[in-house]
Amino acid sequence: MMYDLIIIGAGPAGITAGVYAARKRMNFLMISRDIGGQAFWSGDIENYIGYQFITGPELVEKFKEHLQNFDVELKEEEPVTNIQRKDSIIVVKTEKQEYQAKSVIVASGRNPRKLGAAGEEEYRNKGVTYCATCDGPLFANKDVAVIGGGNSGFDAVLQMVKIANKIHVIEIAPQIKADPIMLEKALKSGKVEIHTSSKVETIYGDRFVNGIKVKKQSEVLDIKLQGVFVEIGSLPVSSIVPDARKNSFDEIIVDCKCRTNIKGIFAAGDVTDVPAKQIIVACGEGCKALLGAFEYLSTIK
Repeated sequence: MMYDLIIIGAGPAGITAGVYAARKRMNFLMISRDIGGQAFWSGDIENYIGYQFITGPELVEKFKEHLQNFDVELKEEEPVTNIQRKDSIIVVKTEKQEYQAKSVIVASGRNPRKLGAAGEEEYRNKGVTYCATCDGPLFANKDVAVIGGGNSGFDAVLQMVKIANKIHVIEIAPQIKADPIMLEKALKSGKVEIHTSSKVETIYGDRFVNGIKVKKQSEVLDIKLQGVFVEIGSLPVSSIVPDARKNSFDEIIVDCKCRTNIKGIFAAGDVTDVPAKQIIVACGEGCKALLGAFEYLSTIK
């Protein structure tokens, strides 16, 4: 079967594109590993317009309900392995089969880079988080750790100095990599303690995180705290489009209409080079990508 459009991913960008495609009565298919993407892993969300307070899973359920109001063909738990344009057709290969379409929106998102520490998975969403912007307010007046001494790590630190009681920065390298001005601002707060040449080995607790064990050169530190912000980067799921032009971070480069360098292939959300990795931004980009694809389809036979 030839589809007008295939949407890859069912996170905020993909679901938004799907809702718009359904409203336009397009002949389309959605393919995704899961529903919700990274949004599902957010804790309490207080900055999504229309909801003063909602959790990540609750917001994802709202997205899912909205999509299910329409008759949408959705293939779940079917990871995409390759997307390529062949002549005038775009071929999408998954672990199960092959599909063809006139256009594609890649909204495959990102995967957080993991620490690999014991207890990391056990305490995910129970004190371990990968988004200070999303989850920072949950840790008001608490002691926390930010893992990562680069700019993304210190962006989280500067958010948390306004919220938390104390912030431990854990950096595996001998020196902090963040911009000096960020480091200076953090240290001026009086709330930040920096541990370089240090590696988190264990995250422990009972129902929620109670502390971490950190190997610092020849000693092991036992730091009592309630929150762990993993800020060592994330990886865009972009290798599935080998011919797409990407930046130095492997993010797919798009223009203002979410077009990639490949005719008929659009991209939206956190897999792209759009700088703000936020749920509300991803939704807007999903809308833009769909409108771009719809416009493109009107120009071809």
